[in-house]
Amino acid sequence: MATVDTAPPSPTHHPLEQPRSSVPQVPRQTTPASEAAPASPEQPPSATLIGSVQRAMRLLECVAGHTYGAPAKQLARETGLALPTAYHLLRTLVHEGYLRRDKGLFFLGDAAVRLSSTSAQQKRRSTMVDALAQWRDAIGVPVYYAQYRDGEIEVLCVSDTPGNPAVHEWADFRETGHAHAIGQCLLSQLDEEARRDHLARHPVRAITPYTVPDSHSLLRRLDQAGRMAPVTERQEYALGTVCAAIPITVGTTAATMALSLPFHQADRLPSAVRQLQVEIGRLLGSLALSISI
Repeated sequence: MATVDTAPPSPTHHPLEQPRSSVPQVPRQTTPASEAAPASPEQPPSATLIGSVQRAMRLLECVAGHTYGAPAKQLARETGLALPTAYHLLRTLVHEGYLRRDKGLFFLGDAAVRLSSTSAQQKRRSTMVDALAQWRDAIGVPVYYAQYRDGEIEVLCVSDTPGNPAVHEWADFRETGHAHAIGQCLLSQLDEEARRDHLARHPVRAITPYTVPDSHSLLRRLDQAGRMAPVTERQEYALGTVCAAIPITVGTTAATMALSLPFHQADRLPSAVRQLQVEIGRLLGSLALSISI
């Protein structure tokens, strides 16, 4: 057993000093490094990093640089890892799907590819969101972005403000494409067979007193409009609202940028459309890369 120091305080202590406690002082035990408490906030950031994660990420980056794969020994050498460590991490990454092994060579796995795809998708979406916000502020109107995908109308981004709110979707946009500028603009970019297929699934019906009365009238209107000309509608979807949509076709993707205004500001519609066309033209190159979000 350890000896406990219970001797009285030395008489030479300073008068203002507190005497040492008479409670027995148990000798301090050394805590093994593996059981050490988490790093305190005062420690440098590097003290809280997980080394195995860092090494695994280095291996992933190294594999990504080898289009035709690489063996474990080469990956260990290029990352500066001991071969046993590299083998252990590579096996773990293969098990989790981030790498795959084929004939002794390692390649990026499906999980890593999905991560890359998701990141690129988020970046494209961010580009689109930023563009819509810029145009919303420049023109002073709500701005919309929509695509025709898998036979349906999808509004993918809307940018508005409390002072200039977007149109309330009181009737499903996908089912009422015949009544709003976004839907009419997307349908105008389709061939006749695709249009008829859409209308067979989503028949024309009255949304407001101003809605196009039947599918024949709608098809005639779409035929008369230029394939890439802006489409406007006044109170066909929502009373008290006018809208315009500008067609954007990149490859086989039918898309549109649109805007809306209160009916009492309908005289602003032509100039707002022209301004939006100019803004789209300035960013068309980057938008073409962001069209699939």
